Amino acid sequence: MEQLTKEAYAKINLGLDVLCRREDGYHEVKMVMQTVGISDTLTFTRKSEQGITLKIDNAELSAGEDNLICRAAKQLFIRVGITQGVDIFLQKRIPIAAGMAGGSTDAAAALMGLNELFGIGYSIEQLQDIGVKLGADIPYCIMGGTALAEGIGATLTKLPMPPQCILVVAKPDINVSTKFVYENLHADTLSYHPDIDGMVEAIKAGSLSGITDRLGNVLETVTVREYPVIDTIKSLMKSEGAENALMSGSGPTVFGIFTMEEDARKAAEQIRAQKLAQKVFVTEFV
Repeated sequence: MEQLTKEAYAKINLGLDVLCRREDGYHEVKMVMQTVGISDTLTFTRKSEQGITLKIDNAELSAGEDNLICRAAKQLFIRVGITQGVDIFLQKRIPIAAGMAGGSTDAAAALMGLNELFGIGYSIEQLQDIGVKLGADIPYCIMGGTALAEGIGATLTKLPMPPQCILVVAKPDINVSTKFVYENLHADTLSYHPDIDGMVEAIKAGSLSGITDRLGNVLETVTVREYPVIDTIKSLMKSEGAENALMSGSGPTVFGIFTMEEDARKAAEQIRAQKLAQKVFVTEFV
């Protein structure tokens, strides 16, 4: 095999709680992760000469050695002892700095794609072991689907697929620094914690209302204060028929869960018409 293409799916957080700040600087989290039908496409082409070359169709992103895709590929090549090289082309569709693990899912797709292209034969767990050293979300992105994430986000428990529904995902024209959000979150003073255990039980029971009733993200306490447009989008989605709406990750992306496609498409049109978000998607769980 000389060439391979992989889709890298974005994630949302159906629930996100931060329990404490650890002595190593990381935060102890408890969250429910879910992949959605918004994806980047990575194309890998083997070459005889050494080196990892990355090209991206979006000038906002660095294609240098600092890119997570290059770092992941390099770590895999070093561990396995691969002396050949690879050209990687990234078609970017997942919004950047959006709280949707865009960089992490691209790195995950790189590990999985190169594992297959070069016939390495690593297990999911072996790839996750490489990924976690580069980013806490990468092990989840390798697994995908629905999962409970604990610890720094890399201790994963696979969950059943939630009931199917329609999602509206909206990314305002702002970029949010995850580092800024966590540095300004004071986990020990939080008065509210989402019911993550109840969310897990609702997913196991196949109850969409049980899931939507428990949507919650403690990072909203920081990000919404800085960017009130997030609350504006949430309110609009709910007024247009969303069962509930929530900010994903550290933001600023907002998603709404709908049972009627007509309502979802109307909400998306309203968000575009009012220029509340730069990118708006109507999609579903994957």
